[in-house]
Amino acid sequence: MIVRQFITWVRTAPAGERAEATRCLARAWLVSELSDDDRAAAEGALLMLLDDASPLVRGAMADVFARADDAPAAIIAALATDQASVALPILEHSPLLLDSDLVDIVATGACETQCAIARRSDLPASVAAAIAEVGSAASALELIENPAAVLPAFSLARIVERHGHLAAIRESLLTRDDLPAPIRLLLAEKLSATLTQFVTGRAWLSPERARHIAGEAVERSTVNIAARLHGDDMTALVRHLRGAGQLTAGLILRALLSGNTELFEESLVELSGLPRSRVAALVHERGGASLTALLAKAGLPPSTFAAFRAALEASHEVGFVGTVAGATRLRRRMVERVLTQCETAETVAEPLLILLRRFATESAREEARVFCDDLVTEDVIDTHVAVDAIAQIERWGRSAVVDDGEVVDDGYDYDHRLIAA
Repeated sequence: MIVRQFITWVRTAPAGERAEATRCLARAWLVSELSDDDRAAAEGALLMLLDDASPLVRGAMADVFARADDAPAAIIAALATDQASVALPILEHSPLLLDSDLVDIVATGACETQCAIARRSDLPASVAAAIAEVGSAASALELIENPAAVLPAFSLARIVERHGHLAAIRESLLTRDDLPAPIRLLLAEKLSATLTQFVTGRAWLSPERARHIAGEAVERSTVNIAARLHGDDMTALVRHLRGAGQLTAGLILRALLSGNTELFEESLVELSGLPRSRVAALVHERGGASLTALLAKAGLPPSTFAAFRAALEASHEVGFVGTVAGATRLRRRMVERVLTQCETAETVAEPLLILLRRFATESAREEARVFCDDLVTEDVIDTHVAVDAIAQIERWGRSAVVDDGEVVDDGYDYDHRLIAA
């Protein structure tokens, strides 16, 4: 009787009043002790209200039923496919939606609905994969930041492929402790490609020069990432590099010259197909023939054999790096020794010499950077001491003025200028 009167009244009531009455009826259906007849009548009225012209009415129903385990299934299904303002609470919270329903909605829904699904507290891997595959960038970001989402590695890789050029996506992914090394490398490649497009679009660099610099940056990032890996993680990274065509002789040589022997050995294991123990034994032998055979079996260019041999000899003398930071930087002493030996060898190709000279420049700059950083962190520099040091340096420059073979003073009051500054 009450429901019948409600149905009669709701046909002519204003939208706001209809919405509030619908909210009360939905709550009554969930928590009140209704008879079977009244419950059936109330459900019928609620089903009828799904056709109400005002989204306020349907939205009120969605707010009440969004988290209910025993809400009417037919109503939940209808609300989930309603307009976004109505469907969002259901899509984000309802435990009654099936994984297949969510996948279909992700495939056909707008950005708002995809984002709501990505925020679910019980998001399974299948739905996460759907968002990674076809979801918008905003929904992918919601997915990454959802701690309850199950995100397989292939879904992370797909997100990087589709949205890795966006800074917000990269930053959010890099905060994840469980991010696999190949995904970190993909992010570095995406950032490199984005920067390359930017500088070439501005005509700051030629496309060839920009790509060359970007390639070097990716190589450095690869060694940097690998320095933190061991065992199976290192194996996975090396396999990814080989599959992507990035396990080159230049990268392997960079790893060795940085002291990262694990990456060097794992690369040879992957390329040669030999057992890890056998590769390690051949690498640490002093005999040149065994190493040459190993490098040849790995398919590396014969023109690089001399460089690898010299690098290994230098590493045995210098010692292997024991810190992560050390294994990410080219070691200047090793690079210069290898370059010196290769410059006198007849079998070394010019491209390798160019690569080694570039490594030598890079290692010198890295060493200088570390040296200056260490000086700065040793102690707080006193202002007066700094002024004295600068004055002395400028006096050196002033004394370089030569007249008829003699050093003369150029008459400029450097000390006065520095003190006034």
